[in-house]
Amino acid sequence: MDLAEIKALLANSDSQQRRKGIIALRDYDTDVASPLLIARQEDPEFTVRSFVAMGLGHKRSDAGFAALLTMIDADPDANVRAEACNSLSMYGDVAIPQLVSTFHTNDNWLIRRSILAAMIDLHSPEPMLDICLAAIQDKDMTVVNAGIDHLTTLVDTEQSAAALAAILPLKTAESWYTRMHVASALKRFDHPAAQAALIELRQDKHHKVIAAALEGLLP
Repeated sequence: MDLAEIKALLANSDSQQRRKGIIALRDYDTDVASPLLIARQEDPEFTVRSFVAMGLGHKRSDAGFAALLTMIDADPDANVRAEACNSLSMYGDVAIPQLVSTFHTNDNWLIRRSILAAMIDLHSPEPMLDICLAAIQDKDMTVVNAGIDHLTTLVDTEQSAAALAAILPLKTAESWYTRMHVASALKRFDHPAAQAALIELRQDKHHKVIAAALEGLLP
């Protein structure tokens, strides 16, 4: 699709056509695509803005980075902010402080889970530990459980002991689903304390926790 057609689509009153134009920009270099994407960052349709955020992750530029930060801070839709966080992570190490800061200042479950997932590919143990410790204190159980799961990414890092220490107290969590995540996480740690906790969880009152603990004790 030529550039004139794309620009016409981006100006179309139909949001589906605008999304089509954004998708077509994937065939263009960053210096062409990025300004056109940024021009739609305040589109009235949230799905279009989500496509913009996604595009700015693939067509990386300084202006695109700044636009993503604006979307993370100001967009009214959590889906768009979460997509912007994911795209920001594609910029590499420079994105880490911004993602950590956003995690601590934004308690939306979708945004927090998106940041946890995005941080895996950045291979930065200390910031990952930082946000995981916040995640396991969250009021939303899906965030707590995601925090437990992501602590296991630190097993082979210098933050392994701290990650295990954070997981162990949750073996007595009120939610059986959280205790099941704990049992699954503990099997990743080759440490006597992890094995002892798994033995305790074999006596849990919920059968799914017991099953996860037994699996963790298999050689």
